[in-house]
Amino acid sequence: MQKWNLVFDVALCTGCQNCVLAVQDEYQGNEFPGYAAEMPRHGPKWFDIERRERGEFPAVDVAHRARCCQHCDQAPCREAASGGAVKKRDDGIVVIDPVLSRGQKPIADACPFGAAHWDEARAITQHWNFDAHLLDAGWKEPRPVQACPTGALRSLKLEDEAMQRLAAEQGLVRTAGGEARGTRVWYRNLTRFTHAFAAGTLVGLEAGLDACVAGAQVRLARAGEPVASARSDAFGDFRFDHLPPASEGWRIDIEAHGYHLRIVEFNLKASCWLGEIRLEPA
Repeated sequence: MQKWNLVFDVALCTGCQNCVLAVQDEYQGNEFPGYAAEMPRHGPKWFDIERRERGEFPAVDVAHRARCCQHCDQAPCREAASGGAVKKRDDGIVVIDPVLSRGQKPIADACPFGAAHWDEARAITQHWNFDAHLLDAGWKEPRPVQACPTGALRSLKLEDEAMQRLAAEQGLVRTAGGEARGTRVWYRNLTRFTHAFAAGTLVGLEAGLDACVAGAQVRLARAGEPVASARSDAFGDFRFDHLPPASEGWRIDIEAHGYHLRIVEFNLKASCWLGEIRLEPA
């Protein structure tokens, strides 16, 4: 049986909010019986893009992550519901019935991903239902995917085995806690959002003047074990990404032609710039 999956690539998202606006446009002021009640104009967004800044000047970047219903195969909201208020469809989509869920706040409270929202005015739990009403009407993809200009969002309808193979081939992962629940939202390059980087700038002397050191070999190790290597660019900059934050015992060894070996040890609280690292002429 083919089932729907959503894939979000952190590296491709620019934070334009087109997907967010597409969902708001679809549900604000509109009701879809059996699928969803009207989305409140003010309140939590059913589909949202989280933003995270990493690093410190001059080494700074911004990453984004989609936040929405994960359409769990073992859905906590369904476990908390009564009277068939939450349905897990054969195509993998979770739908919270806007009538049957009335008065059942435990449905919203049960979501470990913060993607089920309690509508106090209507006394119902609401979420992004993968635009199930549109897919049932023949649409090939949900509106957030249709609205994404960079290809950061993709929707795939595959058998579970095929999806697992694709995940392995493309390095797709689930969000924290998603493996146990069988979430159907997958992330690519997620460490760009969840992990840290360490960067620095190499400076040496040429003709008595400060100069960028390009092409230096920079090796990263932790607790004596090699982790990665890189070369400094034309501006003397280097960078190591996908590092676990709040970690200790890091060391970089820097080798450059005409300079002595330089060793820098550091602990990593969050993404950081190690500053200008001065190399001594040999």
